[in-house]
Amino acid sequence: MMNFLVKTIANAGALAVAIWLIQNITLTGDSTGKKALTLVLVALLFGVVNFIVKPVVQLLTLPLFILTLGLFTLVINALMLLLTSWLADKLDLSFHVEGFWTAVLGGLIISIVSWALNVVLPDGKD
Repeated sequence: MMNFLVKTIANAGALAVAIWLIQNITLTGDSTGKKALTLVLVALLFGVVNFIVKPVVQLLTLPLFILTLGLFTLVINALMLLLTSWLADKLDLSFHVEGFWTAVLGGLIISIVSWALNVVLPDGKD
């Protein structure tokens, strides 16, 4: 349970950094509390998408991973971010990613920040 909480916090922090750095990734809300709640919900949604959908897509695109020496991971991350944006829209969460190249840059930022936060935050395996 602690590991799930840490990963959700890392996802929320990484999404917050991407929202802050990239103009076309938006999170809107009436108040700071509503924005924070939306960010946590989007982080949970992003975690579910990465847990369920991403492995299937990676398996189906394995030849492209090999052919591009792993660079296709950027495309997969962008697609997972776009899927999260689409699902957030369907769930009436005020999170939106505008365009594929924005998603590629956002996915790269989220990957780097999430990795750094997972290194710094405790993982609960004590």
